[in-house]
Amino acid sequence: MKLIGLSILVFLLIAYTVSARVGGGVVTYEVKSAGNVMFSHESHITQIGLKCTACHDSLYITKGKDRPVTMAQMEKGLSCGACHNGKKAFDVKIKENCNNCHKK
Repeated sequence: MKLIGLSILVFLLIAYTVSARVGGGVVTYEVKSAGNVMFSHESHITQIGLKCTACHDSLYITKGKDRPVTMAQMEKGLSCGACHNGKKAFDVKIKENCNNCHKK
């Protein structure tokens, strides 16, 4: 009986691990003028190696009057602009970089 219980536990653990994804998944921000922004938590956490706390709850504004974040705010180093400044990551101020985030 213990073997069956242990087998079920191992199976569930494997199933959970396989199905697990980085919290947040892909978030779409609707931007009519420049095209929607598709933000991938996975690319920022898994591929780049950031921790959730790098943005939440300090850089990224999730509530309040400053949501959604504007390009002007990002160009001043707020939200995504804290890293996307041309030093840590591509610069949000350079027009040729728009398609890195905005998809039409």
